Amino acid sequence: MKLEWDIKTCRELLLEYTPAKEKGTKIHFTGVDNLDVYNITAPFWNEGELYIAGRVEARNSEDSEVIFFTRNGDVWEPKEDLTPFQLQDPFITRLDNELIFGGVEIYRNQEPDHKIIGWRTLLYRGKTIRDFEYAVSGPWSMKDLRLNEMADGNIAVFSRPFGVEGAVALIGFGIFESFQNLSESNIISAPVFKDQFDKNEWGGANEIHLLKNGLLGVLGHIAYRDEQKMLHYHAMSFVVNPWTREKSAMKIIAVRSDFPEGPAKRPDLVDVIFSGGMTREANDRAILYVGASDVESYCLDIPDPFTEYEQIVLAEAMS
Repeated sequence: MKLEWDIKTCRELLLEYTPAKEKGTKIHFTGVDNLDVYNITAPFWNEGELYIAGRVEARNSEDSEVIFFTRNGDVWEPKEDLTPFQLQDPFITRLDNELIFGGVEIYRNQEPDHKIIGWRTLLYRGKTIRDFEYAVSGPWSMKDLRLNEMADGNIAVFSRPFGVEGAVALIGFGIFESFQNLSESNIISAPVFKDQFDKNEWGGANEIHLLKNGLLGVLGHIAYRDEQKMLHYHAMSFVVNPWTREKSAMKIIAVRSDFPEGPAKRPDLVDVIFSGGMTREANDRAILYVGASDVESYCLDIPDPFTEYEQIVLAEAMS
């Protein structure tokens, strides 16, 4: 891989992007009293059953629950005997034989307005969903904390510190010997990639994939707010060599117009998708799972963004 010295803006990356040939497919949920389900995980297995975790909330609120859904025909319905978590934006990964689950906890001030004044990522662990126990909290004002096991057994952690050296939000990357070594202080100390985003743009990691050669494939998002105060969030990817911290250039892999038109939570969220997860399929394809405009959930068949990097031989990847 070659280091990307020239930072490309989101608009420049969009010029290089080829839209999907077919629109994504809406994922239907039931049993939530007409609440919105969005910012979902990719499907994952638990006790022999396929699950999706989704953010569930009213259209006019950000007070959300993470609910675990199982498939029943063409719809996904809540697993009734599982307690929801009072979190936003769920994610899931596996370390050893355990599931690691996380989401964003928000804090509000007191009367009169109950405005959101802070947030942090909470991590839970367990052999199954039923066994989840609180494990560790991320730093205040940090969303998009993601992790996965590396080929050598260490734990790769991607952070998203806010307001570093005038930037909106950058992606940090640290390596830890074990999950037990994670703490708020050492997550904060993870070095950041300073050559990735334009100063008026930001992004974060949403899911980490361990490639066959030991490289780390990062599914994430890149975002900015335009002159009319409209938000633009796109799905992106890049690859990291964890032994050298060398990374590939970012590339956009999906945009809101790749999916059917639909409602938005607010007018400024029309052009927003949030990549929740991705499953790598046969024939160099992948299925991307996203939340759209903070209201709906979709999946999209895309070219696997990591295939070309997985062909790099291990000796070259570690050089």
